[in-house]
Amino acid sequence: MYRDRFTKIVATLGPASSTRERLRELFEAGADVFRLNFSHGTQDDHRQRVDLLRAMEKEYKHPIAILMDLQGPKLRLGTFAKGPMDLKKGQKIRFDMEEAPGTAKRVPLPHPEIFRAAKPDGILLIDDGKVRLRITAHDEATIDTEVEVSGQISDRKGVNLPNLVIPMSPMTTKDHRDLTFGLSLGVDWVALSFVQHANDIAELKKLVAGRAAVMAKLEKPLAIDHLDEIIEQSDGIMVARGDLGVEMPPEAVPPLQKRILAACRVAGRPAIVATQMLDSMVHSPTPTRAEASDVATAVYDGTDAVMLSAESASGDYPVEAVTMMARILKSVEHDPLYRKLMDASRREPEATTADAISAAARQCAHTLSAAAIVTYTTTGSTTLRAARERPDVRILCLTPVLDTARRMALTWGVHPIQTEDAHNFADMVARAVRAARQHKIAAAGERLVITAGVPFGTPGATNILRIAYV
Repeated sequence: MYRDRFTKIVATLGPASSTRERLRELFEAGADVFRLNFSHGTQDDHRQRVDLLRAMEKEYKHPIAILMDLQGPKLRLGTFAKGPMDLKKGQKIRFDMEEAPGTAKRVPLPHPEIFRAAKPDGILLIDDGKVRLRITAHDEATIDTEVEVSGQISDRKGVNLPNLVIPMSPMTTKDHRDLTFGLSLGVDWVALSFVQHANDIAELKKLVAGRAAVMAKLEKPLAIDHLDEIIEQSDGIMVARGDLGVEMPPEAVPPLQKRILAACRVAGRPAIVATQMLDSMVHSPTPTRAEASDVATAVYDGTDAVMLSAESASGDYPVEAVTMMARILKSVEHDPLYRKLMDASRREPEATTADAISAAARQCAHTLSAAAIVTYTTTGSTTLRAARERPDVRILCLTPVLDTARRMALTWGVHPIQTEDAHNFADMVARAVRAARQHKIAAAGERLVITAGVPFGTPGATNILRIAYV
């Protein structure tokens, strides 16, 4: 299943995409990574999807990445005695932790951590930001507010606090149960919602203990204050623009997207741009031109992957959405401007042997018009370094570790293959040539640029570069 593009596609699974036939259609249309959203569905639902994906992986003989997305804490209002309530601009309203249903004067907010974090001029957003209130006074049990943007509130509507640090773990009891379950299924990536600082990721990594790669979802503006530390601690990043757009002005999200992607590129961390990319395709067979432009912008920015959410999980046209996404990606990548942007945004390699080899491999591949760069890797670090260079040829990742091959399916330009590690130089060349021909990445007479580490099989020891003829 060789893809003739560099940028990857993440497809969220749900009611519209859970049969064997539909999964095959999505994979053949171009989905590289499949996301399990643990905010929806039962554990049995997710188990069945994983079983189908692993069976499909064997059928196609190609590594498939599975990303589990933890729900995270959900801050919600309580209930109301007389149903939905309209709030008017300038109206005073009190929030408290009482269990009694809300009235015209008070609203139940059963989250003590919010009361501990409250401060004057703090902002409360309700129902994805449709209603906005400013804190005027507070104590340990009450928060007094004034309505700044009017609207309707009702039972269990979500609450966002964009300028408050909430003293709570991003992992709930449900998340702990789901994590144990997901790891038992053998998921490849675990995404953590509502990350506020690097310690949140460190906490999850201790629990995962190397059994999967860990991804930070950037949904909170406060996470941006700790962006470099979060990226350093994470194995990958998701730009979750939906929640960012609730807690930040909409005009702030596009430049922030560019900033995050640039930082991930420097650090060599795979990045996903997510949320509402082809949203109209939930109910339409074609996207708006603005949506197509939005996807294209993420590709021009150098993202590793773009993600479909409701479009593939519950929409009417899941296969068409993946197909359209693939068409947009290929169109952008064939634009000469795309290559100029990738080259212009490249940073100088670090003063390490591995970085020097990776930079040299890109230059050799370009100068010789090679068919591909071949990386031998155990942990994936060699392949990530090669991808950070954004070469103008594909990266063939050869690894003896199936988990590594699966994780690399998310990374820009990488075609992962599980194979035995090379035993010597001759074997290294022979395996690379054989894999490139079998997967139709190179033809007879073309050249490959091969990187590996000696002694063979030693993690993080990239120290040789070899040019080989097919």
